[in-house]
Amino acid sequence: MKKTILSAAIAVLTLSACQSDKTEVSEDDNGVVTLSSKGIDYELLLVNAGTFNIGATSEMKDITPTEELPMHEVKLTKDYYIGKTEVTQELWESVMGNNPSAIKEGKNLPVVNVSWEDCQQFVKKLNALTGKKFRLPTEAEWEYAARGGAKSNTLQWSGSIYVERVAWYKSNSDGMLHPVGTMDKNELGFHDFSGGVWEWCQDGHATYPKEAQTDPCVEADSTQTYVIRGGGWNSGRSDCRYTARKGLSGKSDNADIGFRLAMSK
Repeated sequence: MKKTILSAAIAVLTLSACQSDKTEVSEDDNGVVTLSSKGIDYELLLVNAGTFNIGATSEMKDITPTEELPMHEVKLTKDYYIGKTEVTQELWESVMGNNPSAIKEGKNLPVVNVSWEDCQQFVKKLNALTGKKFRLPTEAEWEYAARGGAKSNTLQWSGSIYVERVAWYKSNSDGMLHPVGTMDKNELGFHDFSGGVWEWCQDGHATYPKEAQTDPCVEADSTQTYVIRGGGWNSGRSDCRYTARKGLSGKSDNADIGFRLAMSK
């Protein structure tokens, strides 16, 4: 009898271990996609297609004209999913088997010291494991979600008129990286679009056009620079506005740059 019970217990433990080694994706009735990799969960929320003005809209202060103008209309024709938070070090390690972050003290910290090229390798491996098509968000998808989509309240920061409520940045971070999801969420339920870490987008870095665009994603030019968004733990408050943007080499892997995942519906 004891041997039977012991065998059953070992079978349960073995089954649990096998399940925890899996990388799989599920979706609930509310449109929340959960990526589970070796016991680490990461949620992506559904954003419905819509039209908005990208760039320095009237509520924005302290803008960088060469980056945030001209403001222009963008139409997103397809629903998409985007990460509720930035990708964590635990998720990166569960997929890639290593943690490149220079700052590692703490749980649920965003992964940092990852270049745009590193992110492409992460996505490639993740897609091979899941059979899905994860990717970096386009710059337009990133800003639309950060603004709160159709529920936007035209704020300077993602989810509040007070930067301190939604962003870890230079004035409140104590020079430290902080766990994801610990600041207030925005209108759509997302955290950390403002502050935390800068986030890579799929787009190459380019000056905004004057004309309206539909589902834009800019190809990188010969300089191979790509867009980062949102500001980070070592940024001033102005960089935490959801229209702030910069371009960096696709090989850059600084300690205040990470990313969040996206996926087409």
